[in-house]
Amino acid sequence: MSVEERLQDVKARIGKVERLSKRSAGSVTLVAVSKTFDAQDIRPAIAAGQRVFGENRVQESQGKWPELKAETPGIELHLIGPLQSNKAVDAVALFDVIETVDREKIARALADEIKKQGKAPKLYVQVNTGLEPQKAGIEPKQTVAFVELCRRELGLSIEGLMCIPPAEENPGPHFALLAKLAKECGVEKLSMGMSGDFETAVEFGATSVRVGSAIFGAR
Repeated sequence: MSVEERLQDVKARIGKVERLSKRSAGSVTLVAVSKTFDAQDIRPAIAAGQRVFGENRVQESQGKWPELKAETPGIELHLIGPLQSNKAVDAVALFDVIETVDREKIARALADEIKKQGKAPKLYVQVNTGLEPQKAGIEPKQTVAFVELCRRELGLSIEGLMCIPPAEENPGPHFALLAKLAKECGVEKLSMGMSGDFETAVEFGATSVRVGSAIFGAR
């Protein structure tokens, strides 16, 4: 299958779960994860109408996305990988959405850059729902307080929450936990679900799913 065919297949699968879950059509945004793929690999997806993309690394993104964004207006670029505070300048300049706000140091660095650049990307807090030591993210029990800190002390507008469940576990309970925390925080957006579990994520209320290999193929 071509990139265009795989893209349409993923969109159709999302649409089917939206209908079965009695959600309105188009309520779930597909974030096409283009990390490790070159501009020439991404262009077919853009030509097929995809406008929302996700990348893991700031430096890699700088090598391809300024050109792609200049070619096609209306692209929304999400940072879905870990962000180091020394990359906050570049991240605020390039990305429209940063999904991986996961500690106070990063939140402060972003707040400073947003003031300096006068550009405000949408922000999500990453939650480590599985309490995995090797994985980034705020602990679930600290999420509400962290969102409040971002809002009240740093003046950041937090739009949603994001999680990556442990690979070997049933993702459903993790998605349910993130949805519960979002209600407690008063945020509406839920970024959850990847190539292997995005349909489950839609069932649990995801507003965006991050799908890479099911669209672009194996890396």
